[in-house]
Amino acid sequence: MPYYFVNANAQPGGEHEVHEKHGCPYAAKPENQIDLGFFITCIGAMQAAAGMFDKVDGCARCCAACHRK
Repeated sequence: MPYYFVNANAQPGGEHEVHEKHGCPYAAKPENQIDLGFFITCIGAMQAAAGMFDKVDGCARCCAACHRK
């Protein structure tokens, strides 16, 4: 089961990206990662991140199923 985090720094469009913790080449620096925890899919991680930020999006590389923009 993958472990997810959300980037504390927003993208230019205001979205905070959700990533899998291990193996994503586009992961944020560790100091900018807010841990979300283990989820079966990125959908649960996106819901957790949406509780912290108004605009969230999945990383196109490691969370393609949740990537919207």
